[in-house]
Amino acid sequence: MKISTKLALAATTAMFGTAAFGEAHSTYTIGITQNNVGVDSYQTTYEQAFIAAAEANDNVDVVVLDAGGDVARQIAQMEDLIQQEVDAIIIWPTNGEAVIPAVRKASQAEIPVIVTNSNIAEQGFDFVASFSGPDNITQGSRSAEIMCDRFKDLGIESEAQVVQISGQPGYTTAIERAQGFEERLPEVCPDVTLVETQPGDWNREKSQQVMEAFLVKYDDIDGVYSGDDNMGVGALNAALAAGRAEGITFVGATNFAVGYEAMGRGEYWGSIYQSPVDDAEAALQTAIDVLDGEDVPFLNYFDTPKITQDNMDEFTKPVF
Repeated sequence: MKISTKLALAATTAMFGTAAFGEAHSTYTIGITQNNVGVDSYQTTYEQAFIAAAEANDNVDVVVLDAGGDVARQIAQMEDLIQQEVDAIIIWPTNGEAVIPAVRKASQAEIPVIVTNSNIAEQGFDFVASFSGPDNITQGSRSAEIMCDRFKDLGIESEAQVVQISGQPGYTTAIERAQGFEERLPEVCPDVTLVETQPGDWNREKSQQVMEAFLVKYDDIDGVYSGDDNMGVGALNAALAAGRAEGITFVGATNFAVGYEAMGRGEYWGSIYQSPVDDAEAALQTAIDVLDGEDVPFLNYFDTPKITQDNMDEFTKPVF
């Protein structure tokens, strides 16, 4: 039997009890609590792919929940899944530190927890069976290499100034992508200056406002690094409106369709190619492998290659 349900917290118990364990444990029941499906198209596509992968597997039932970006709601959803005695829990953390007590409680209940997409804080690692997702530090590092290579091609690697638009504060992915960029950039382009970082909260409109402020504050901006292309295109829109986009190298850390299209127009230079379908399928398979007793690495990364205007024809346009 297969179930794919998007449940409100109050309804979880009633609906779960009618479907889970209906075949005397012939299937695994896996619960997932996601970060905020409505915030961007990546998370929406992830959810669709996760449900499709579960529907294609006759040995898996799933309970699909969304925290809506609310830490308290996600903790309550974790509590609910623990009470239902699911076989495994997948969590896309709303906050890498705040969810640790709930993850610990699941571990103490002998329910393996798989963290997906964005890891929890390191002090919670002992309670996690595996992390499935991208290597965010590597993504940030590769974005720095993309930007440095572009500056070298333009002959400005000894004088360029860069601003950074990071993701949501406290969110592990945002922290790690910024860390990777900030550590790698001075290694490959030691004379490039990162003049300021401000959060864009994964939001295009806010990132446009952040970039508008940067453009007022700085007369010379040669590069903009954003934690994903959704924010990066917001920054691009601000620069286009100000008539200053030409000469600025825009680089992201997750290629969205809008970023891909802007690259095709020659307005946006490069990013990191990351598939939400791969992300979702990897998380589900990691949970199944853990339950099957397979030897699963703690950091179960999938590859995320560089994409720029020079090689974008090798990649299909993202679906998100």
